Amino acid sequence: EVLDVGGAGRRGGASYNRAMNAPTSPAQTAAAARYTRGAALPGILQQRIAIIDGAMGTMIQRHKLGEADFRNEALAGHPKDLKGNNDLLVLTRPDVIRGIHEQYLAAGADLIETNTFGATSIAQEDYGLAHLAREMNVAAARLAREACERFSTPEQPRFVAGALGPTPRTASISPDVNDPGA
Repeated sequence: EVLDVGGAGRRGGASYNRAMNAPTSPAQTAAAARYTRGAALPGILQQRIAIIDGAMGTMIQRHKLGEADFRNEALAGHPKDLKGNNDLLVLTRPDVIRGIHEQYLAAGADLIETNTFGATSIAQEDYGLAHLAREMNVAAARLAREACERFSTPEQPRFVAGALGPTPRTASISPDVNDPGA
């Protein structure tokens, strides 16, 4: 099976041969090479303890952000309060999140987590922002990856770990979470 990735047959496009599990163009080969940086992590973990960043929420609280910090032009008239939706800051105040990532990396963190603990459509629905969940996740990954690129060296590569927290909804079908059989 051959999949059209980026417009096979068009200039700059490529196809991917799933049966061969290999890129079929120089552009795909280069893209695949960019995404193998994580292959070094198991070897690092065998040699030493890797340091992961700390609490994102605590670091965000130090900035004493207000409602306006959780809004951008697109959210100026949004009807719900957004203060406290820390995942949204990757879109409205990326400078804050970037700075926190850089602080952890400067302190020696090997891995930083994306600021996406509650960036699921289920959790974002509480704010009426379920439609932005994917955009938040992509922006958060990009911010973290860019920070890692600035701090990575051949001797100390840096890595991004996606963060996913629980949703604000219970998975139980019981009306009483203390009595699953109810």
